[in-house]
Amino acid sequence: MAVNKFPVEGSHIMMFARSIADDNQIYYDEGYAATTEPGRVIAPLTFAQSSAQFDPDYFLRPKMDEDWFGSGKEATGIKREASSGGGGGGGGGLHAEQHFEYHRHVGPGDVLTAEVKPGKTWEKEGKRSGKLVFSETITEYRDQNGELVITARGVGVRTERPVDQ
Repeated sequence: MAVNKFPVEGSHIMMFARSIADDNQIYYDEGYAATTEPGRVIAPLTFAQSSAQFDPDYFLRPKMDEDWFGSGKEATGIKREASSGGGGGGGGGLHAEQHFEYHRHVGPGDVLTAEVKPGKTWEKEGKRSGKLVFSETITEYRDQNGELVITARGVGVRTERPVDQ
């Protein structure tokens, strides 16, 4: 994911907080937020994930010119494949971890960009799925001044083969 412009607006922060059932007033009440350590409205810790909505190529978003019914795609928009690579012959993949390192609070008025970089890759042997291949992706979020605001690290894992039943 590469996001060239992710404008952070107060209403986006409030709706995101509501969607995760976090009613902390620091996410929407300027008067209350002024009495806190940050001194202003800030975004919840996982808010950076919503930057995907500003990525025109986000793979889970339906494309306007695609037929979604009868297209062979799941509801997520991912086309079913007979066998995929990654870890080997026909295993599966999943999102294993997500970590966020905050260099400062994000708040209304910030305009972020996101740049994705590859991280480490490592392997382990699974008891039922064969080789497990772990891969890390680093996303750096910078503000309108080019300052690093958030470093997000995601880890995915692919199995060599489907888990034995």
